[in-house]
Amino acid sequence: QVQLVESGGGLVPPGGSLRLSCLASIKNFNIYPMAWYRQAPGKQRELVAAIDSGSTTNYADSVKGRFTISRDNAKSTLYLQMNSLKPEDTAVYYCNLRATFSYYWGQGTQVTVSS
Repeated sequence: QVQLVESGGGLVPPGGSLRLSCLASIKNFNIYPMAWYRQAPGKQRELVAAIDSGSTTNYADSVKGRFTISRDNAKSTLYLQMNSLKPEDTAVYYCNLRATFSYYWGQGTQVTVSS
């Protein structure tokens, strides 16, 4: 069984920063590709950033240069550092673990960017 527990969301003004965390309860966390997705009201869930077992990363064009995905395998934790936040970044952010045949999801954490 896989459990993903997210934290770090909240209200931040435009231009501000937040760091999201995702604690994973799974053996050998280090071997799994991980990702952050987000979903704004009325929109489809979209990939924000992904990181593989070798820490190779990729980002959505909309967040490239502003967000950084990273992982701490010793803590079984995934991070998303979000800088220069914009109102359009407002969404529920979800942690994702990519197993061989299944994706696993966290409960989501709300990020609201507003003055």
